[in-house]
Amino acid sequence: MTKADIVSQIAKETGIDKITVLKSVESFMDKVKESMANGDNVYLRGFGSFVIKKRAKKTARNISKNTSIVIPEHNIPSFKPAKTFNDMIK
Repeated sequence: MTKADIVSQIAKETGIDKITVLKSVESFMDKVKESMANGDNVYLRGFGSFVIKKRAKKTARNISKNTSIVIPEHNIPSFKPAKTFNDMIK
């Protein structure tokens, strides 16, 4: 399912025009990205959590050049579904 599919379905179910729904969906995604960029996690009860995970510094290998490189510690975004959401999928 794409963002366009989500917007179309929400517009059809609610009767709101697609442009308004698209603005709302875009605004939601922007707020989630802004919060995570500022180091805050986003918790949506019944749906899941968008959390920031820390990856430790590690040594990796470049096989083609046969060299080792160091990958510094960094943060990555992650999604953890809520228990009710997880149970629905199972």
